[in-house]
Amino acid sequence: MVTIHRRTDKLPVGALLASVGGFLDAFTLVLFQVFANLQSGNVILFWLQLTSWHWRAAALRLVPIGAFALGVLVVELLGTPRLLRVVRRPLRVVVTIEIVLLAAVAALPAHTPVGVTTVTVAFVAALQFSTFTTLHGAPYATVMTTGNLRQWITATRRWLVDRDPTARQRSQHYGVVVGSFTLGAMIGVICTRGLGQHAIAVAAGLLVVVLALLIRETRQLEGRGAGAAAPSS
Repeated sequence: MVTIHRRTDKLPVGALLASVGGFLDAFTLVLFQVFANLQSGNVILFWLQLTSWHWRAAALRLVPIGAFALGVLVVELLGTPRLLRVVRRPLRVVVTIEIVLLAAVAALPAHTPVGVTTVTVAFVAALQFSTFTTLHGAPYATVMTTGNLRQWITATRRWLVDRDPTARQRSQHYGVVVGSFTLGAMIGVICTRGLGQHAIAVAAGLLVVVLALLIRETRQLEGRGAGAAAPSS
């Protein structure tokens, strides 16, 4: 599988991204009754509307699904060798695109068609979902919580029941990610109810922090590599 993010994420980055994931789903659900991240929910809503003969409402459920699929495809294409030779820092490019798109949504006027916002947010969610996939060497998801919740429960049982020392840290990591997603969803509901579409700027701000952390981490690794390569005095 091609990838543009070869390093495993550290906990601060993973927690922030999970907060963004929870925020995005809360944002689109409060405003438009669709999910930005949980496409299985949109599939169910599609068939619910279709079997109720609500054609337009059913068609609207397909819009974020298509946008999510497009986002996944973009990340796959960025990870191909040909584009990796052209795009020197694809990870930064992806996060920057997320920030710009969410900031643009926050600046849109209130009468903007629903599809414009839901397509953009679903596309951003897909970019994030496809790019950030491992936390301290373990698989995780930043835009949905079901798999992380299962991993947390499993690791906690192994830690407390089986006395597996390696499971303690994993339990703590997944617990933080699940809690961060929940916190992001709560903040998303509160901010969206109070600020409407402009609330999405909060998620863009969190991604700015993520980008800064990733840049700092890269520079630290490059500094260590340069130091290791330098001859000893």
